[in-house]
Amino acid sequence: MAIKIRKQDALNYHSQGKPGKIEVVPTKPLSSQLDLALAYSPGVAEPCLEIADNKESVYKYTAKGNLVAVISNGTAVLGLGNIGPEASKPVMEGKGVLFKKFAGIDVFDIEIAENDPDKLIHIIKSLEPTFGGVNLEDIKAPECFVIEQTLKREMNIPVMHDDQHGTAIISGAALLNALEVVDKKIEEIHLVVNGAGASAIACTRFYMALGVNPDNIVMCDRKGVIRKDRPDLDATKIEFATSKDLHTLTEAMTGADVFLGLSSANSVSPEQLLLMADNPIVFALANPDPEIAYDLAMSTRDDIIMATGRSDYPNQVNNVLGFPYIFRGALDVRATSINEEMKLAASKAIATLAKESVPDIVNRAYGDNKITFGKTYLIPKPLDPRLITTIAPAVAKAAMDSGVAKNLIIDWEAYNLELQERIGIDQRLMLRVVTRAKKDPKRVVFAEADNVKILKASQLLRDERVAIPILLGNKEKIDSLIEEHNLDLTGVTIIDPYMDEEKLKLFGNILYEKRKRKGLTPAECIRLMKDRNYYGAMMVEMGEADALISGLTKDYPKTILPALQVIGVKPEVNRVAGMYIMNTSKGPFFFSDTTVNVNPTADQLVEIVGLTASGVRFFNIEPRVAMLSYSNFGSAKGEVASKTALATAMAKAKYPELVIEGEMQANVAVNEDIQKETYPFSALIGQRANTLIFPDLSSGNIAYKLLSELGNAEAIGPVLLGMNKPVHILQLGSSIRDIINMVAIAVVDAQTKD
Repeated sequence: MAIKIRKQDALNYHSQGKPGKIEVVPTKPLSSQLDLALAYSPGVAEPCLEIADNKESVYKYTAKGNLVAVISNGTAVLGLGNIGPEASKPVMEGKGVLFKKFAGIDVFDIEIAENDPDKLIHIIKSLEPTFGGVNLEDIKAPECFVIEQTLKREMNIPVMHDDQHGTAIISGAALLNALEVVDKKIEEIHLVVNGAGASAIACTRFYMALGVNPDNIVMCDRKGVIRKDRPDLDATKIEFATSKDLHTLTEAMTGADVFLGLSSANSVSPEQLLLMADNPIVFALANPDPEIAYDLAMSTRDDIIMATGRSDYPNQVNNVLGFPYIFRGALDVRATSINEEMKLAASKAIATLAKESVPDIVNRAYGDNKITFGKTYLIPKPLDPRLITTIAPAVAKAAMDSGVAKNLIIDWEAYNLELQERIGIDQRLMLRVVTRAKKDPKRVVFAEADNVKILKASQLLRDERVAIPILLGNKEKIDSLIEEHNLDLTGVTIIDPYMDEEKLKLFGNILYEKRKRKGLTPAECIRLMKDRNYYGAMMVEMGEADALISGLTKDYPKTILPALQVIGVKPEVNRVAGMYIMNTSKGPFFFSDTTVNVNPTADQLVEIVGLTASGVRFFNIEPRVAMLSYSNFGSAKGEVASKTALATAMAKAKYPELVIEGEMQANVAVNEDIQKETYPFSALIGQRANTLIFPDLSSGNIAYKLLSELGNAEAIGPVLLGMNKPVHILQLGSSIRDIINMVAIAVVDAQTKD
């Protein structure tokens, strides 16, 4: 099932807050008059003069070496056609986001109002002093071929039209591996290509570079087979015209080993698939719907190997597997071009990676412990953290070997570490969690379903198959809100606790058995069940739901109490704790306790360390714990410092497998240079703390809120630690994004408990 994208949701995503998806952030301090004088006049004159003497110094004193131009004239935007440069800007911004997120590359998107190829070439060429590379995007064929080839020939920086080469490189890797699975030789296969646009032409040329025999290729367009006797062919199509007695796609498919589709949805029939050779390879890459639906193709033949552009089926051919890492490798050796050797190296690196053992972090992200090389796993998953350290070095080495690199890499191990540091190898943490949640959506009950944020989040969660929402509240009010805000929650369960006396009595009696020695009477327990937090918690306790989400409109203590009374903590746990994940530019940090324990004792801090370490490992990250205080290893005295020092010693003794250090100040915990210089005995040297344990609720709560507001960090949480079943409490006023993140965590929590 494909993700359903609603028009207003997409418009809101791009318009709310700061319009668009990108911004420019300074990389140097600008907090004093000296900083300003160095950044601009008069200090800026010095690097200007250095560059004037030696143009290569521009890479030393400016951002050019890590800056790519994503350029379009809007003549072939996605599947929308020639909609103009302004309309292409959201796509180009999106490409810039992917460059940054996956490879740490900065981007300026440039939309140019010029359709004349010669003039467009002149404009782009004039931008060379600014950029380290150029990514051409959404420029129509056949002009795109001339534009790219001319720019590659006349510019001295890497240029690549990703629409052409991205799909070619990724699908080329899939082809190599598919042929290995079916034991066919690439030089012997017969290939049918349906489509003759930029991507189809580039893929075909690339397959030939991989070893496909040109005589064994038949290409089709809307009019049928591209034949040499057709009078309407341009120079590009003539290159692939055949003299064989073939006229239709059906005729071309007869006996074919490989089908490559870059055309339109539903243009291939089951009958045509049946005409192909044994063990056919079908790459149906039309988006959003392939040339033949995946399920239909698989039910037509059981010997088929298939890839699509869809994320909800195996073997997704996704350009994000290629372009960020190809440019990363090219920029890092200051390549003067992206040549055929570099593209082939990228494709072969991708193919090789798919045959390696899949790391646990990938298995968990996709909720599948059986990901192994074969028919349904030909190319790596987009969330595989090894992509950057596999493809970028392969591209860089190919650039060096082919003589287009100006900067040589000598220490490849150091380069590998540099690549990981550039992107913060764990920064895609929530994307992995959401991907895992989608593999097995769980029933999540919302105690505050009469809130429009909850309803909007429920719609998205249902549409994206992250969770199965259950809504608690007055049905008339909920239906009214759904209608008022034009939402679609058809089929979602709505329960009004007030309307089911029998269930209230049943749940009340169960609560009474749990709390009868805690001062509650049977009547009080039935009355409490009318509170949706109690009712929702009891649904989870009784197996009628898998997780509870609440807290959007109520104080945290009032929300957590019903869950504690109904569900309780794990058998081995004495208390719960709240942990926030702080997604920063330096990777994720885990803050605890930020929501529950006001002033924990040393013993209680030790238990919080254990709960938090388990919570961090839940996200497939090994905790490195710093016990925080205002003191560094006894440098200051006081009650808090003494408590934290004692808790540190006790925690080290109880959890010898953990890296734990303290007591220490927060800046020391995350700054290895200070530790090396002043505290060389620290266990955190060489592995900066990622898990920060605060001495009390005030400091933890203040720290995460300040960091999220002033430090530009994304706060995810709070994750409630220690509960016997999945319960997570939102903070007052959480955004829809916050709600979705917490639900994804709750779903994976429920999966783990299953």
